[in-house]
Amino acid sequence: MDALFVSAAIVAIAEIGDKTQLLALVLAARFRRPIPIILGILFATLANHGLAAWAGTAVAAWLGGEVMRWALGLSFLAMAGWILVPDKIDDDTPGIGERFGPFLATLVAFFLVEIGDKTQIATVALAARFDDLILVTLGTTLGMMAANVPAVLLGEAAATRLPLRLVHIVAAILFAIMGILALSDVGSDLISHIN
Repeated sequence: MDALFVSAAIVAIAEIGDKTQLLALVLAARFRRPIPIILGILFATLANHGLAAWAGTAVAAWLGGEVMRWALGLSFLAMAGWILVPDKIDDDTPGIGERFGPFLATLVAFFLVEIGDKTQIATVALAARFDDLILVTLGTTLGMMAANVPAVLLGEAAATRLPLRLVHIVAAILFAIMGILALSDVGSDLISHIN
C-alpha cells in the first residue's frame, strides 16, 4: 500500500500549479460543465499514467539493483529541481476545440499535455521504485484527481489562493528526500528487495 499512498501524495503536491492543473482551469472556464471535464481528466490520466507506470516497471526489470538505485536517486533529485520551475499553458492547447465537446476535448488535451510532464516522469520513477504498475497508476491518478477536481469545481479563485511557491518547495523537498534515500544504504536495501 506504500506505492499507492506515496504515489498519490507526491503527484497531488507536484500537480498544484502544474500545466495540467492550469489546463483544468482553462477547460472549466471554457465549457462550464464539470462532470465531463472531470471524467476526461480521469480517463486521460489512467491511460497516460498506466503507460508511464508500465515503462517504469519495465525499466526496473531491465536494470540491475545498483544501476537502478542510482537511476532512481538521480531521477528523484532531478525532479526536485524541475518541480521548482513554474509551468505555463498556452491558450492554443491541442484538443480544446469547441467542436469536440468537454469530455473528448479534456481527454485528448490532458493526455497530450501530460506527455513528458513532471507527474508523468514521476510516475515512471515511482513505478520503477515500487515495481507495482497497478498501485502506482491508481495512486498517481488519485493524486491528479485530488489536485484537479477542486480546480474544475472551484475554478480559478481557489487555485489562485494557494501559495504555489510553498507547495512547489514542499514537493521539491519530498522528491529530494526520496532521491537521497534511494542513493543511501537504505535505498540500496529497498532496491535489493525489489529484485
